[in-house]
Amino acid sequence: MDNRIGAQYYTIRNSVKTLEDFDASCKKVKEMGYKVVQLSGIGDFAAEDIKEIIDKYGLTVACTHHAPAKYLENIDEEIKFHKTIGCKVCGIGCFPNPSSATIESVTQFIEDFRPVIKKLAENDLIFGYHNHALEFIKLDGKYIFDIIFEGFKDLDNFKLILDVYWLAYAGKNPAKFIRDYSDKIACLHYKDMKMKTGREQIMAEVGQGTLDWDDIIAASRESSALYALVEQDICETDPFDCLKTSYDFLTSKGFE
Repeated sequence: MDNRIGAQYYTIRNSVKTLEDFDASCKKVKEMGYKVVQLSGIGDFAAEDIKEIIDKYGLTVACTHHAPAKYLENIDEEIKFHKTIGCKVCGIGCFPNPSSATIESVTQFIEDFRPVIKKLAENDLIFGYHNHALEFIKLDGKYIFDIIFEGFKDLDNFKLILDVYWLAYAGKNPAKFIRDYSDKIACLHYKDMKMKTGREQIMAEVGQGTLDWDDIIAASRESSALYALVEQDICETDPFDCLKTSYDFLTSKGFE
């Protein structure tokens, strides 16, 4: 795994909607110390414009999250986009219409995306599937996660973007889960979990909550993951400050 910890731009999604703001945010992220980023939640920019700004600040794009429809409707354009920005992992945040998932809709997702994943493989690109907690709802006695994983596991370039917070939220041990799927991970999302009240669990900066980071990091380093990236969907303070707090903690644990 790359020793450079990354910043997932979904954390700062409200500050990357225009090219001017994207440029300013890349500058802030680089000044914090980050050298790797994931592009998610940004404006609909041309790949060439993104590449110019990313290169300006010496940043590496580890991964993206694009809407499933983009891959289904124009896979050639997606391939060109990712190659232009120098990004190898083409990700999605979730399968379509997760709130109304059925066996039929999840099976359809698998059928629709198998050709997409194969086309990405032909172009030396990786498909990354990002989990939430909802993949651990059961449909006909089987976890959605298992249905998806089994539907794609024979494709070598199908990989996981494992989110440790959502694994913990679903009652899974993140480090154990990383080890169990060690050879099928493309990237990891790091965010912490803390108790807001005696009953409520919320997102927190890495190192500020209850997750066992020594074990998570050890498992991550043993895995096939290319990158680990800080993502905090909900921040109680300024999202840039949250990114900095997480960066400082993780660099104290050996990242750079």
